[in-house]
Amino acid sequence: MKKLGVLLTVFALVFAFNANAQDQSGAAITFKEKSIDFGDITQGEKVEHTFELTNTGTAPLIISNVAATCGCTVPSWPKEPIAPGKSSEIKVSFNSSGKMGKQNSVVRIYSNASEPIEKVSLISNVLPKTK
Repeated sequence: MKKLGVLLTVFALVFAFNANAQDQSGAAITFKEKSIDFGDITQGEKVEHTFELTNTGTAPLIISNVAATCGCTVPSWPKEPIAPGKSSEIKVSFNSSGKMGKQNSVVRIYSNASEPIEKVSLISNVLPKTK
C-alpha cells in the first residue's frame, strides 16, 4: 500500500511539473508601460503614443489584431512575428474631436502570447476650445 502511495505522489509531482513547464513556454508580451496620461488637451487636438513591447517568451510572438474601443482611437502594429527577446512597437493615436471630459481610450492586443489579450490605454481630459 505504501508503494502505491509513493507511486501516486511521484506521478502527481511529475504531472504538476509538466503543467508548470508548459505554462512557461510560448510567446509572452511585456510592455514598457501600459498606459499614458496626456493630462488636459483641447477638444480637436490629436495625441499619439508609441507603446514599446518585448517578446519575453520562448516562441515567436504573432499579433493577430489590435482593436480600439472607438473610431477616435487608431492603432498600428507589427504584422510580422516578433522573435523571442526582440522588441517592437504599437503606435496609437487619439482624435479628441467631438469628445469632452475624461477619456480613457482602451486598445486590446490579440496575440498568441500566454496572455492572449493585453490592454493599453491613452488617458486624457478633453477641455473645450477657447476662442
